[in-house]
Amino acid sequence: MWEYLRTHLDQIVFSSWQHVSLVAQCLVLATAIAVVIAALVYRNRILSSVANSLSAIGLTIPAFALVGLMIAPLGFGVPPAVAVVTFFAALPILRNTVVGLNGVDPGVVESARGIGMSRLRTFLQVELPLAWPVILGGVRVSAQMVMGIAAVAAYVLGPGLGGFIFSGLSRLGGANSLESVLTGVIGVVILALILDLVLIGMGRLTTPRGIRV
Repeated sequence: MWEYLRTHLDQIVFSSWQHVSLVAQCLVLATAIAVVIAALVYRNRILSSVANSLSAIGLTIPAFALVGLMIAPLGFGVPPAVAVVTFFAALPILRNTVVGLNGVDPGVVESARGIGMSRLRTFLQVELPLAWPVILGGVRVSAQMVMGIAAVAAYVLGPGLGGFIFSGLSRLGGANSLESVLTGVIGVVILALILDLVLIGMGRLTTPRGIRV
């Protein structure tokens, strides 16, 4: 195993960077999409229920199947990987964003409106910061989930550590096949732990001091 790691170190480092870059960029995109959708529906109880239901249903879709379905419209490589990872990443974030915004004290919102703040300003400066810890919780859940889903994207020649996993599985029993699979799996786990620590630190920096736990 150590010999395999030594001889493939450059490729492992490059694939690891591709993997975490794919996940991080998709998380940013998914967070933006989820916050916009939640902002449009959270005041309406029916629309909020629909958004939560769609989030739950979306998570039941097999990632491998969705990746395969993306081949026809998007082809191979980065586009289908980004589409699938962003889709799955947005689901927990959307649910948490709706829950977080609905959990903001209406009295605080009314006070902000009472001092002349517009609805948009109230949302950006009052509701969103107060809901941010809950939203960040959804981001952390998404990060852990899509770190593994990003590996599945190697099926359509997507970037990342999934290439080691699929390469090893395709020649299981051959030379270095097990080492290749273990490299991909262990690498994904390590990256997931590192990214979670980064998100925890980001939460400490971005959460208003008055509402930190």
